[in-house]
Amino acid sequence: MTTTSPTPLDPADIHIVDLFAGPGGLDVAAHALGAASVGIEWDASACETRREAGLATKQGDVRAFDAAKFTTANVLAGGPPCQTYTVAGKGAGRKALDEVLGFVARLAAGEHWPSIEADLSLLEDERTGLVLQPLHWALEALQNGRPYEAIVLEQVPAVLPVWEAFRKVLHNLGYSAECAVLRTEEFGVPQTRRRAVLIARYGKENGVVLPTPTHRPYRKNARHASRSSYPGLWPSEGAEAKRLPWVSMGEALADYRTGPFTVISNYGTGGDPKARGRRSSREPSATVTGKVSRNRIVAGENGPDLPRFSFREAGMLQSFPEKYPWSGKDVSQQIGNAVPPLLGLHILNAALGRGTPSDDAIKRLEQWRPPMDTRSTKPQSAS
Repeated sequence: MTTTSPTPLDPADIHIVDLFAGPGGLDVAAHALGAASVGIEWDASACETRREAGLATKQGDVRAFDAAKFTTANVLAGGPPCQTYTVAGKGAGRKALDEVLGFVARLAAGEHWPSIEADLSLLEDERTGLVLQPLHWALEALQNGRPYEAIVLEQVPAVLPVWEAFRKVLHNLGYSAECAVLRTEEFGVPQTRRRAVLIARYGKENGVVLPTPTHRPYRKNARHASRSSYPGLWPSEGAEAKRLPWVSMGEALADYRTGPFTVISNYGTGGDPKARGRRSSREPSATVTGKVSRNRIVAGENGPDLPRFSFREAGMLQSFPEKYPWSGKDVSQQIGNAVPPLLGLHILNAALGRGTPSDDAIKRLEQWRPPMDTRSTKPQSAS
């Protein structure tokens, strides 16, 4: 079957409503593309960071808003809370996956949202049901006669079955949609992180094409070298061999860290030092979580301790701009929960039918600065 490429959308005509917007990873990516966005976020500290960054924000519970209140929005984005689905959590969402898929079927069948919402409140963890909000918004927009031109969703890999169910529903409602698990290091993020992504475009003629990786996948012990230095580690032919090397922590933090270093995980090991993961500065970071500040950093492989990652450095490992104004409390958690902006740039560009982001767009993201007239004057103590 031949896939028709989507009609490109002009970023200048795009107005994004970003559900569960966090500290602004997707919004900063949108601005680098030249699109407008407004984020809905309940966490006060994340909203403080957003205000310092000059990002349009509606503070509050997503469930207290609805699509009809955002009349100019023509793109829907969302990264619902992942705590109940992630392998690091207790897994209430994973255990309730069949129930969640049942709710998707009820939505698709046209059942009224209030009755579904009442049943969602009975789940073991109320956050589990938040993953349904983007589909609820999309259906409401359709009922209002203003379907979103594009939809972009991301979550942990365990949510892929939900996105697959969404894809079928959206397809039946006139959208072209695709979903898959993407690896962040394959898009230039100096970190290994896997995210389940859904992209949809209204109109069956707008065949969705998922982002094309630009960098090689991380392989342990491959270090950061050309394939000629490590024969057999990379395919001799094909698209992967033509990609750029993945970006290492040492490269991303070159202005802050001199000389080689090793990051030693200091959590999630049950206290067993032998179980702690290690990554060299020649490698991308392991997944940046809300506990990133607990990681030890040593010089070389087993040298003396070095200062732990600052908020600025941790943000840069998530591909946030160097000058991003992290603010409020629980900054490590804000960083760990965020959408990596560089991945967001690739996803949004694909959703707009524009292929791989231009070098200029990537440069605008890297060189982004918060607008000075929207920032407070208090110092950034953790930068």
